[in-house]
Amino acid sequence: MSKNRHEELGLSDDLVLEMFRTMLLARKIDERMWLLNRAGKIPFVISCQGQEAAQVGASFALNRDADYVAPYYRDMGVVLAFGMTAKDLMLSGFAKQEDPNSGGRQMPGHFGQKKNRILTGSSPVTTQLPHAVGVGLAAKMEKKDIVSLVTLGEGSSNQGDFHEGLNFAGVHKLPVITMVENNKYAISVPIERQIAAKNVSDRAIGYGMPGITIDGNDPLAVYEAVKEARERAINGEGPTLIEAVSYRLTAHSSDDDDSQYRESKEVEEAKKKDSIITFAAYLKEIGILTEEIEEKMNEEIRDIVNEATDYAENAPYAEPESSLRFVYEE
Repeated sequence: MSKNRHEELGLSDDLVLEMFRTMLLARKIDERMWLLNRAGKIPFVISCQGQEAAQVGASFALNRDADYVAPYYRDMGVVLAFGMTAKDLMLSGFAKQEDPNSGGRQMPGHFGQKKNRILTGSSPVTTQLPHAVGVGLAAKMEKKDIVSLVTLGEGSSNQGDFHEGLNFAGVHKLPVITMVENNKYAISVPIERQIAAKNVSDRAIGYGMPGITIDGNDPLAVYEAVKEARERAINGEGPTLIEAVSYRLTAHSSDDDDSQYRESKEVEEAKKKDSIITFAAYLKEIGILTEEIEEKMNEEIRDIVNEATDYAENAPYAEPESSLRFVYEE
């Protein structure tokens, strides 16, 4: 990263610090959830670790007071940037009644929160893409200057919904930004066994939109790409496909044994490019992140995560009878 690159992108010192803080908060919540899972307190974790830079960089490039987001299950960085809290996420992990995503009915990672324009996700992968395209169509019909961002893994780019959604968005020039978070593995299947093309972004030409591949470990590169895509969308120039290449630092989920399909040496090598470390190094180099600020930030985040954990662990479960609500007309 060149010196003061964030200023060239129009980002203030405070804003890049907030980006780093959001990335760090996502990481710390995620790490706590793994501990809770291993302690038998929460049933399932599907991790954002290694992908925070792409998630937060993209979110900060949007209008978070008006744009819509259709996140996929790893997108803790996205939903935190859009207004979800550590408490919200912990309530989801513990499957409690107050969980804003689904009232404890769905697995963690099925994000959804109407007030923050986070579209509800479902278990089949890629179903969120046509939904985001639907938001783009509504925005165009209602002549609103908003966009929708949809995120997915590179494995999801092989599903039919990907083709149908992008094709429709391309034909109708809709204000939709599709960001593929390429973490190199669709559960256990490596990228070279999933996709014959060199890049996922090569597919964009078939849908009549620009395709770009960027370093997903660099939040400023992602910010820049998404900001440009947003400007194109608002100017009526249609959708963009962005591929942010990073690496999944954990197993696919808490139920997966990744030692069966990748070498630990590969994971250790990837950790050297961990955005939490590299972005902190950039901020320190230019004097924005001092040891004092970092220490204070870590303390504040630790308190937030502790409080969220305690609150969610002690919060009530939904009444068993409530499982029949919203199923039949009452």
